Amino acid sequence: MEATRLTRNMGLRVEPEEHRRYRLVIADDHPDMRQEIRELLAREFDVVRAVGDGTELLAATVEERPDAVISDIQMTGLDGIEAGRQMLKRGLCEAIVVLTMYSDRRLVETAISAGIRGYVLKLDASDELISAVHSALRGERYLSARVRTPDKNS
Repeated sequence: MEATRLTRNMGLRVEPEEHRRYRLVIADDHPDMRQEIRELLAREFDVVRAVGDGTELLAATVEERPDAVISDIQMTGLDGIEAGRQMLKRGLCEAIVVLTMYSDRRLVETAISAGIRGYVLKLDASDELISAVHSALRGERYLSARVRTPDKNS
């Protein structure tokens, strides 16, 4: 109660956790895609760094200590799944979402078994990426709808 009074008297405002802007690092080997992802996420998150490969992603995660990471899978250097595995092992970030064009079930299973919390298809990014990041931040798993319900004809 006294801390609340001091806060009010000093004119400081403590922002509730649900209004906090989380800090993100994004990784994709295509500059245009990095820009699109940044613009999509900027509505709700602070994108503190955007990088082009898995090695840069690991370095950026060490430097920035983001709340969440969004990464393509197929990149030069380390791929997104291996970079995620290393981030988790080193305790750098737990809320990791991969953003990919690949819906291959084996890749999904590899990502999940590596500890990746979210798997979003690039086709679905505009509808699903923000929800996937929020789920990952809460410690929940998120899979794109197209991955959850694969086409029965394939």
